[in-house]
Amino acid sequence: MNRNIISLLSLGLVLVGCGQQTQKESQQEFVDNVKLALADSGRVDLNNLQWTREPAGFEIKGDTIVVTTAPHTDLWQRTYYHFRNDNAPVLQMKTREKFFSFVVKTDFTQSHQRFDQCGIVMYLDSENWLKGSVEYENDEFQHLGSVATNNGYSDWATTAIPADVKTMWYRFSRREDDYCIECSTNGTDFSQMRICHMYAGADEISFGIYACSPEESSFTAVFSDMRITECQWKAHDGQQPDAE
Repeated sequence: MNRNIISLLSLGLVLVGCGQQTQKESQQEFVDNVKLALADSGRVDLNNLQWTREPAGFEIKGDTIVVTTAPHTDLWQRTYYHFRNDNAPVLQMKTREKFFSFVVKTDFTQSHQRFDQCGIVMYLDSENWLKGSVEYENDEFQHLGSVATNNGYSDWATTAIPADVKTMWYRFSRREDDYCIECSTNGTDFSQMRICHMYAGADEISFGIYACSPEESSFTAVFSDMRITECQWKAHDGQQPDAE
């Protein structure tokens, strides 16, 4: 065989080998935050969270994260308003675990401008994400709501709550590629806000917290009491699945 061909074949084998090694190293570098937390009695190590976008300012102290928003930051895609906003700061952890729940407490005492918000999020990419929060409206009421964005289109489901509510717990639960968001005013008794299917949420996901100010505003949001638990969203015990 021609020596040049032998050399090229050898080089190809080396490159393939390097590629396999790189892929193996990449797999080893993946840290499943849910598995780590469950092994540590549900404690979330805030050092393992990563910013998708950093806010105007933030501080991490103990088990508390303080986030200061910048004006004109938001998450929204196309529906109704026909504009797209994809610049809200998002702090997340990664997992491939298919069954778990994530709980966090939010304090939005300083929110004061329409649409100021902070809450729970699963941000996969600009066109696929899920969030739940309280959005400031005025001195009389605010909106407790959630948005599911699939394939670049957002919906928005809300209910009005009194303006004097300044803290809210959220529980985000996963059952494979279906998701549930619940809320609580005391951190113990949770009520369902939304159940939805996420088309891009079947394998590895990223989830955590976010805060933003869509209008000319800035406020400070406080997140605390983060924990991971076994899935609290129980399997359905009513009508059986349809036969395929």
